[in-house]
Amino acid sequence: MKPIWMKFQPENGTADIFMFIEPLTAHRHVSVTERRAASDSKEIRELTEDRYPEAGLIRPVCDNLNTHKIGSLYEAFPPGQARRIAKRPEIHHTPKHGSWLNIAEIELSALTVRCLTRRIPDTDTLHSETKAWERRRNEQQKKC
Repeated sequence: MKPIWMKFQPENGTADIFMFIEPLTAHRHVSVTERRAASDSKEIRELTEDRYPEAGLIRPVCDNLNTHKIGSLYEAFPPGQARRIAKRPEIHHTPKHGSWLNIAEIELSALTVRCLTRRIPDTDTLHSETKAWERRRNEQQKKC
């Protein structure tokens, strides 16, 4: 018997969801983008300039996506701004078979169960649903 292959085309498109978690403070941030691109590194800018402006060095732990590189900042921002932002994060990538991202995966699972078990009609609804979930989880200070 030959397996059947089907291509699925969603009616209203797809979106990428990124999860940012600070395990010690129980703070999380969900970012929804229409496609994965170097411009997603704007989250690093927000982390360095908005959330922790006083921190000298920030050490995010990232998976091995091509957008999670310092070089992506230069695709997303003007050179001067990219250079200023690039000085602060010291990105650590997970080992190929490491479990460092289990916390993020657990939170993505919680988001999926509570928020994404049905069809979402458009990206605006997806943004508002994920932001409401994020706000509730942060207010409750749910530990990961």
